Amino acid sequence: MTELLFNEPLLAAILAWFIAQAAKLVTELIRTRDFELEIMFASGGMPSSHTSTVVALATAIGRAEGLDSSMFALALTFATIVMYDATGVRQAVGFQARLLNDYFKGIKHDTPILNELVGHTPYQVIVGALLGLVVGLFFPM
Repeated sequence: MTELLFNEPLLAAILAWFIAQAAKLVTELIRTRDFELEIMFASGGMPSSHTSTVVALATAIGRAEGLDSSMFALALTFATIVMYDATGVRQAVGFQARLLNDYFKGIKHDTPILNELVGHTPYQVIVGALLGLVVGLFFPM
């Protein structure tokens, strides 16, 4: 169990997630002047915390194990799939949620409002990837 607490790639990934989520919190605070802690645990928005997490993980694994290692290949493949999914499937889900929410606006129903901030734009994913790369490269190992 102690080894898990000192696993540098895992810690780099957690730090990248935290920085990305904190950036969303600060951005929302500036935009609305309202502090909403639940934003720290929300998906979607700028930057992509999913992307920053997996890119920091892959980068730190590459540094620790080498770019020719199977672990780096696995992490890089995983990161690529997550980034593709964030801009593809998850973005489409957010679009569909927006359409459904608009459709049911003003109509009495028991269905809760759908979360529209599910996916990411390519720009949000790129910023998340750059954040993850920086954290993964500069995380002390």
